[in-house]
Amino acid sequence: MKPFKQDLAAKLLQTLAPWRNASAWHIAFSGGLDSTVLLHLLVGLAKNQPLPPLYAVHVHHGLQVVADAWPAHCQGVCDAAAVPLRVMHVQVQAGASLERAARDARYQAFAEAIGPGELLFTGQHRDDQAETLLFRLLRGAGVRGLAAMPVQRPLGEGRLARPLLDVSRAELEAYAREHQLNWIEDPSNSDSRFSRNYLRHQLFPLLTERWPRAINTLARTAGHLNEAQGLLDELAQLDVQAAQLPSAFPWLALPSLALAPLRDLSDARQRNALRYWLGPLTPLPDSEHWIGWDTLRDAKADAQPVWRLADGQLHRCNDRIWWMPAEWWEFSGRSMNWSHPQNPLQLPGNGQLYFSGPIPEGPLSIRYRQGGEVMEVPGRGRRDLKRLLNESAVPGLIRGRLPLLYQDSRLLAVANLARASTGQGDDWQLHWVPPTCDQGLS
Repeated sequence: MKPFKQDLAAKLLQTLAPWRNASAWHIAFSGGLDSTVLLHLLVGLAKNQPLPPLYAVHVHHGLQVVADAWPAHCQGVCDAAAVPLRVMHVQVQAGASLERAARDARYQAFAEAIGPGELLFTGQHRDDQAETLLFRLLRGAGVRGLAAMPVQRPLGEGRLARPLLDVSRAELEAYAREHQLNWIEDPSNSDSRFSRNYLRHQLFPLLTERWPRAINTLARTAGHLNEAQGLLDELAQLDVQAAQLPSAFPWLALPSLALAPLRDLSDARQRNALRYWLGPLTPLPDSEHWIGWDTLRDAKADAQPVWRLADGQLHRCNDRIWWMPAEWWEFSGRSMNWSHPQNPLQLPGNGQLYFSGPIPEGPLSIRYRQGGEVMEVPGRGRRDLKRLLNESAVPGLIRGRLPLLYQDSRLLAVANLARASTGQGDDWQLHWVPPTCDQGLS
């Protein structure tokens, strides 16, 4: 192996400094130019530096016949470098964008490949960053999108890092030729039907002919926008924190915010806070389709509006907004008997139910609202269940999932609501623990 080109190796070593305590380093190794140079650099650095254990991951999409030979090429390179290689086969889902579907499948595989405290390196470089910025600009992205690719971000149980974002493709090519490296040329990279290839092969040559430093300038702009997005995130954290007032239903473990603190913000700050809060929960619409938020926010006080998003719904109840994941609506509401030894009782798709204190005499069963239920309340006589729920201000979004305890055909109690009970008090309490995010409500 030839001596290192010291400037590139030294630059990389400085970039790697924040991640040298990781439990393991993985390289997303396609066998192309970028990942081949990155692998060569890291193997060389490991000869003289105490670095974490190094592994490589190759994802095989199966989209091209020629790609069937790539795992063998990657295995040969990794064997020569004494780096363990894991080959992962993925299925690319059909859709409008083959590029996006392949990328999604690839990163899902990468997430599965790394464990807690581990790092995955990808080989994107400065030219890729410039292409990403221009591509997203043409799609009308906001500040977060125009910040392009971050240097690092969470991935699965570990993190993803891009240590070559300050390195140009020309520098990588020069390094590869100097060290006589062999790499794969993906035929699809020259197909200008793909948007990124069109930018790379058709548009960027025109830009750099007129403005030779266009790629550097665009990549630098992406850095400025990334810094601006960081400031917006800090502002969003403050605004979301101000709206995270305690709920009247602490047992309902769904993400929620008080609406009043959000209403006090400008429209732009409201959208910024909601993007930050909802970002981990669901893809968000573009700026032209936020009318759903305006409608939900401005509805009458007694209304219960809903904003439907990609992975769930945002509800407003009692001047509070609640996030309802799509999985929440898959609940079947199936009735079931409750034999005394079962305490707690696991409710299919609906958490668990348990008594504190002596269990009432049976036979007991659990049912869910159908409408028209009534119950005897001590000192108040017969009361409609709907009225009792209104008195307790139970959010409408949860009423269909509240377990109802029956003794034969007699409604005894509504879980978690002491005011909706025939005798719930000092002797016994009926408690419901709804599903959590770990149980599918993510």
